[in-house]
Amino acid sequence: MALSLQHAVLDRFLRYVQIDTQSDPNSTTHPSTEKQKDLGRVLVQELLDLGITDAELDEYGYVYATIPSNSDKAVPVICFCSHMDTSPDSSGTGVKPLVHQNYQGQDLVLPDDTNIIIKQAEHPDLKEQIGNDIVTASGTTLLGADNKAGVAAIMDAARLLMENPDLKHGKIRILFTPDEEIGRGVDKVDMKRLGADFGYTVDGEKRGTLEDETFSADGVTIKIQGVSAHPGFAKGKLESAIKIAADVLAALPKDRLSPETTEGREGFIHPVQLSGLAEQAEIKFIIRDFTEAKLAEHEAVLQDILNEVLERYPNSSAEFLVQEQYRNMKTVLDQHPRVVANAVEAIERAGMSAIASSIRGGTDGSRLSFMGLPCPNIFAGEHAFHSKYEWVSVQDMEKSAETLVHLAMIWEERS
Repeated sequence: MALSLQHAVLDRFLRYVQIDTQSDPNSTTHPSTEKQKDLGRVLVQELLDLGITDAELDEYGYVYATIPSNSDKAVPVICFCSHMDTSPDSSGTGVKPLVHQNYQGQDLVLPDDTNIIIKQAEHPDLKEQIGNDIVTASGTTLLGADNKAGVAAIMDAARLLMENPDLKHGKIRILFTPDEEIGRGVDKVDMKRLGADFGYTVDGEKRGTLEDETFSADGVTIKIQGVSAHPGFAKGKLESAIKIAADVLAALPKDRLSPETTEGREGFIHPVQLSGLAEQAEIKFIIRDFTEAKLAEHEAVLQDILNEVLERYPNSSAEFLVQEQYRNMKTVLDQHPRVVANAVEAIERAGMSAIASSIRGGTDGSRLSFMGLPCPNIFAGEHAFHSKYEWVSVQDMEKSAETLVHLAMIWEERS
């Protein structure tokens, strides 16, 4: 039941990715970088141009807007959400998007760094893209499809709903967030102002995927207090916090419990930052798994490693600090089955088979679900995110936008 719609998702996407919106994990401001507001201002103006009268950018970098209901029914308010920032893992400055039309399975050699080659053998989802148009960066930056593909899909869906009053739907709230890539995407969202009953992030990968389960996540910080001494007179005195930290890292399991050795439903312990001097050092970890019980098991493994290392340094000590980051949204979504069921039907109406999957990571929807907005994740078509190899299919972005239109209509039909 594909709709006969004229899409404009590509033009929007090409504009958005050229705006640098990289977030900064070391910043203490909200948003973490002011340049994220540059895209926010563009989106507000485009929403106003569509006739959406209440589009606004707040002081924290959030964009809020409403597509008014055109139904005489009482329809639950749904929210479409994507994040505007790009990952700190690869440069987002000076993105030059390239459209590879009518892809035929060839390797995509990126011109600004010919060592960056997107090969079908290494990106098997490209096999499903024969005849489609693939967008990449030029080789020196990431593309920003994560998550500007989702932003473009929501904006195109908004345009289609505003321009086609025969497509019946209830009130729809649009939310574009900053700082998702650094785990702060909903820190300052105003849930009362948002005023939605159910939500959908548009931040998924493969065409047709619907993700209703995420990792649960904790952060662990180990703060090591060593014993400093002049190196010329250090015998029997010096206990270097740097060496203690190195011993902890060296003792981590080599064949399990790491991102590079796990897949599927296997969790991990992952060191992400190391800093220090001889007297004090600090290691930051992210701990991931699908259940809180497994998180506790992994944290116990790490605590045991730390304790064993400290036995060799009797005059040193360490703090082991655990901070909750987000939890598996499935525990909330299972209480609201129609949120997922409606999304499955929307994907199928758009001509695809719905692929239910779990995310080895998290989305804004993970935390929004526990803030009172049950919020699974719908595909946007992004692939190889956080890297110079990132790519997205134009046709997949169009299908994402079409899915959102169907989703709005399904909520109205079933109310």
